[in-house]
Amino acid sequence: MIYAHLRRVFLCLVLISSVASQAADRYKPFVLAYTSDAAFEDVVSEVKSKLQNAGFELLTDYRPYDGASALVVSSSDLKALSNESKLSGFAATLRVGVNQVEDGVQVSYLNPEYLGKAYRIESDMGTYTQALAATLGEGEAFGSRKGLTEKKLRKYHYTFGMEYFDDPYVLGVFSSQQEALDAVRTGLANNTVGVSSLYEVTLDRANSALFGVSMVGEGEDDKYHDDAYQMSIVDFKEHKSSAYLPYQVLVVDGEVLALHMRFRMAVHFPDLSMMGKHSFMTLMPSPKAIHGALTAAVNGE
Repeated sequence: MIYAHLRRVFLCLVLISSVASQAADRYKPFVLAYTSDAAFEDVVSEVKSKLQNAGFELLTDYRPYDGASALVVSSSDLKALSNESKLSGFAATLRVGVNQVEDGVQVSYLNPEYLGKAYRIESDMGTYTQALAATLGEGEAFGSRKGLTEKKLRKYHYTFGMEYFDDPYVLGVFSSQQEALDAVRTGLANNTVGVSSLYEVTLDRANSALFGVSMVGEGEDDKYHDDAYQMSIVDFKEHKSSAYLPYQVLVVDGEVLALHMRFRMAVHFPDLSMMGKHSFMTLMPSPKAIHGALTAAVNGE
C-alpha cells in the first residue's frame, strides 16, 4: 500500500514537472526592457550608446513616425548566421524599439530566441537574448498571450493556406550575384514607389547582402505598403512593437528575396485577429502591395 501510494506521488510529480517544462518552452516575440521618464531623444541616445558599448554595430535609427525609433544592430557573429541556409541571412540583425507612450518612453527589443526559431536558425540565439538582457534589461516578454513552442515556431504559419518562412517573395532573379546587388542598390536609390534603403549589411555567405528598407505610401491608393499605416493597425496595445520594423530584402545567389508579409507580420504579431478594426482583414491588400512596391523598388521583374 505504501509503495503504491509513493509510486502515485512520484508519477504526479513527474507529470507536474513535465507540464512546467513545457510551459517554460514557450516564447514571445518581444521583450519590454524598461520604461523611462527621460525625454524621448535622450532615451534613444542612451540606448544607442548601450548597444555600441556592448559591441554591436549600429546600422540605422529608423523613425517611421513621430515618437518611434527602430534601431537595428549587427555583429560579425550575426552576419555569420547567413552560412546556415539560403534564407538564414534574414536573422543577421537584432532590432530594438524606442517608443513614446503616455506614461514615459518604452524600450523594447525583438526576442532573438523567438526570431531564431521562427527563422529556422540552428545556432544558439539564446546568447543574443542574454546579451540584450545584459545591455538593456531582461524585462517582460510580450506580444503573445500564451507564447509559442519551438515546434510551432519552426513550422509557423498563421493559418491554412498562409505562407511559411520558406515561401518568400521573389522580387527578382539575376544572372549573377553582382548584377542582383547592382540592381537593388540602383533601384533603392532611384524609385518612385516610396521605398528607400536604411542600411546594407554584407553577410558571410558568398557576397550576400541584407538591406533594411523603409516604405512610404502617399495617399489612399498606396497606404497599404506604408510602414506607418500598417503599424497603426497592428501596434495598438499597451506595449509597443516598433522593433517589427524595418522590412528586409535579402540578396543571395543572384536572387532578391523578402519574407512574405503574411508570414512576417503574422509571426511578429501571432495573436492578431483575423477580423475587426485591428486585424489582418484590415490589411488584406498589404501583402500584394508590399510585393509590388518592393519588386518595383529593386528593379525586379
